[in-house]
Amino acid sequence: MRLLIDSNAFIWMVAQPTELSAAAREALANPDNERVLSLIAIWEIAIKLSLRKLVLPGDLMTAVEGMAAVTLPVRLAHIARVQHLPFHHRDPFDRMMIAQALEENLTIVTRDRAFRAYGVPLLMA
Repeated sequence: MRLLIDSNAFIWMVAQPTELSAAAREALANPDNERVLSLIAIWEIAIKLSLRKLVLPGDLMTAVEGMAAVTLPVRLAHIARVQHLPFHHRDPFDRMMIAQALEENLTIVTRDRAFRAYGVPLLMA
């Protein structure tokens, strides 16, 4: 399975792994599953850190590197998909990650129930 790690799941993985559901912890620890981290999630977290709305133990880039995840850039196909998504969810970071998951056939690890409206595969964090 290819798992796209949402911002909230990333934060818990770094700061409070026990906050993740048992199913999410098991799937993320399984070496047969590919961990994917969108640059969009990293960007969102960096913004929250700079605004002091979030505190993480250690450095963000060190946490990203320690995640052993493939980073996913934003591609034109992702942007085209966002343009045609219905507005079930207004957060631009989440909408981009939904588009990426749909385009790349990824399962999103998240607690955001609003993602369900898009029919994207989810693993509840």
